[in-house]
Amino acid sequence: MSDTGIPDAPPGATGLLLLSNGRAIWGKGFGAEGMRVGELCFNTAMTGYQEVMTDPSYAGQIINFTFPHIGNVGANEEDQEADRAHALGCLVREDVTAPSNFREQARFDAWMAAEGLIGLSGIDTRALTRLIRREGAPGAVIAHSASGMFDRDALRDALAEWTGLEGQDLASEVTGEETHLWDRGGTWELGQGFGKAGEGQQPHVVAIDYGAKSNIFRNLVQAGARVTVVSARATLDDIVALEPDGVFLSNGPGDPAATGAHAVPVIQELLERDMPIFGICLGHQLLGLALGAKTAKMFQGHRGANHPVKRLEDGVVEITSMNHGFAVDGDTLPDGVTQTHVSLFDGTNCGLEARGGRVFGVQYHPEASPGPQDSFYLFEKFVGGLA
Repeated sequence: MSDTGIPDAPPGATGLLLLSNGRAIWGKGFGAEGMRVGELCFNTAMTGYQEVMTDPSYAGQIINFTFPHIGNVGANEEDQEADRAHALGCLVREDVTAPSNFREQARFDAWMAAEGLIGLSGIDTRALTRLIRREGAPGAVIAHSASGMFDRDALRDALAEWTGLEGQDLASEVTGEETHLWDRGGTWELGQGFGKAGEGQQPHVVAIDYGAKSNIFRNLVQAGARVTVVSARATLDDIVALEPDGVFLSNGPGDPAATGAHAVPVIQELLERDMPIFGICLGHQLLGLALGAKTAKMFQGHRGANHPVKRLEDGVVEITSMNHGFAVDGDTLPDGVTQTHVSLFDGTNCGLEARGGRVFGVQYHPEASPGPQDSFYLFEKFVGGLA
């Protein structure tokens, strides 16, 4: 035991996880060397690990995968959800093995290293998940050193200095800066890749990028829209100048109240103009704030590809993909705003609508193909309503 309180490394350990509750866990490092500090969360998805690691919504977070065999289908360019990875690193139960998938272009551990991501294997991910469920999502430091040597004081100091995700406008850090037409195609099909994005398609949707996943834009295109992407810092004048038929509010990381300081006034001005609006995840939360509701930090959050959500209109249950640590407080929805979906895990708000359905949002990710197509109707509802 060192004077930092961290137990000595067992033989062969090249990775270390420190938690804000004082616990230290040794493992085998893979991917990039170095250290990262952020929030530790768990994800229950059995597939899509590369989508998770590149989703901008995971900025500032370390992912504890509950599925033990992460990396066994390798990595490829088509499964990227952004131009670069945004999660800080990941924890897995089993060592990353050689991939066995016809779409594989690189080993997962090699891809992690190229993206600057730190991974630890040999971790009791089930025990960590139970800890998070019991105590909430902790702050954590993940570190990898091929030599097995670590500056434990520096790791402790970094963790002590981390201030958490509350109050963090991470959307402004991950958003794209340039306004551009989405021209990378529609949804993916086996043997064909991504469909084409027609420049002349109508209606015209302006998508505000708070940290958007690329597949959201592909689904909007697939539903028949021409999509122009603007920065999270876009002003009302910037948006109106593009002459949109509707505005989409994307997913993204961080505290919606912090991002809302600059985003909510713009959304409220769009509402005053009776603009059709559709929001997903952070976009849903920002829409809720703009309509007069409140948001709150969740105890452990919802992350995975197997979350049941009940549609209150007809009782249908959708199997959804989720990634959020904040949520709209359904009890604070004002008059004129209807709760449309709730989580069957804990009853939290998962959907709202206003203005006769011209304005709506969902907390989950319909583009992530859980179910696998339970929620694609939302894109058709939005784009179809603009025609």
